[in-house]
Amino acid sequence: MCRNIKPLFNFDPPVTAEEVQNASLQFVRKISGFHKPSKANEAAFQAAIEEIAAASSRLIHSLETNAPPKNREEEATRAKARAASRFGH
Repeated sequence: MCRNIKPLFNFDPPVTAEEVQNASLQFVRKISGFHKPSKANEAAFQAAIEEIAAASSRLIHSLETNAPPKNREEEATRAKARAASRFGH
């Protein structure tokens, strides 16, 4: 799994369109192997990002849970602590 793609469901405040777009970009970069596509592949690259962002947004907004929303700051702190313990920083 791409380390830069973070869970986006059930957060307070809710996910933004920009966050969905950024996760979609990371996903397309990962599966294509391109950080930046060539001119010949740019249209396909951008179309994939838009399609994945749209599907991701539909998914996130259709999911249901009884769990209380997670706090973004608390989750970020936990993620940093996990990374520090993994990498010894």
